[in-house]
Amino acid sequence: MVGPNGAGKTTLIRLLSGLAFPSEGTVRLLGVDPQVHPEVRRSLGAVVEAPAAFYPWLTGRGNLRLHARLAGGVADGRIDALLAEMELTRDADRRVAVYSLGMRQRLGVAAALLARPRVLLLDEPASGMDPLSLHIVHRALQDAAHSGAAVLLSTHHLDEVVRYGDAVGIMEEGALIDQVDLAARRGRYRVVVDDVAGAMAALEAASWTTSLTQRGGAVLVQLRESGDAARIAPTLVAAGVAVQALSEDVFDLRGYYRDRLQAERDRRREVAQERVAARAVEAALVGDEGAGEEAP
Repeated sequence: MVGPNGAGKTTLIRLLSGLAFPSEGTVRLLGVDPQVHPEVRRSLGAVVEAPAAFYPWLTGRGNLRLHARLAGGVADGRIDALLAEMELTRDADRRVAVYSLGMRQRLGVAAALLARPRVLLLDEPASGMDPLSLHIVHRALQDAAHSGAAVLLSTHHLDEVVRYGDAVGIMEEGALIDQVDLAARRGRYRVVVDDVAGAMAALEAASWTTSLTQRGGAVLVQLRESGDAARIAPTLVAAGVAVQALSEDVFDLRGYYRDRLQAERDRRREVAQERVAARAVEAALVGDEGAGEEAP
């Protein structure tokens, strides 16, 4: 989930995690209402509102042991494994009070992962992190997703989202205004050639392409497998097409996000202006009717 501050991202995560209650509508977690079936939250790991909260007088390891006892069913060695994954082993027996923000954030992700949850909810888990901590957390979240967990996070790191996210929802003023399928936009390459028509014909015949799009003097090639990118240039050269440039076509989420927000704000402004105009017309009509009644 991405959106400006105040868009409702944290509220959404609080609703899903049970820290807030909907005034209307229904929350579904793994197909059930967690208010009616609170036991479903045993399948949930969450970090809500950074930085993650811990007992400052306990060590990092001590805090994780407490979380493990509360969660129940945490396998022996899981704490040590997560401390190592979060690169906190060296600081595991230091009090959390002396941890940096990035260290507390990593410890929070470790706590959320303790019971191998089916759903992970994280509210800006990379907030205030240095690049190393950011890499560690994102690697852990990708590993969890590859193991079958559903991962929902709010973030302002749009470039990172494009690299590993499957989908992104854009929020504005408490509403979901757009969803983008990022997974479908991967495996696409941009080829600048001297003969676009010849390039299109050569690549259309290849079994390892799924779609082709012309954009100016370039061809956008969607591949079945990312490893097939090495086939593009040889195929074109063999067809007598000169390749001037070949690069991955990375989706510009930052630009799309900016334009989408501006379009939504323009739309809301127009709606507000129309309402003001409608009220002015209504007031004028009421005034005219009143004046008519008073006439002799």
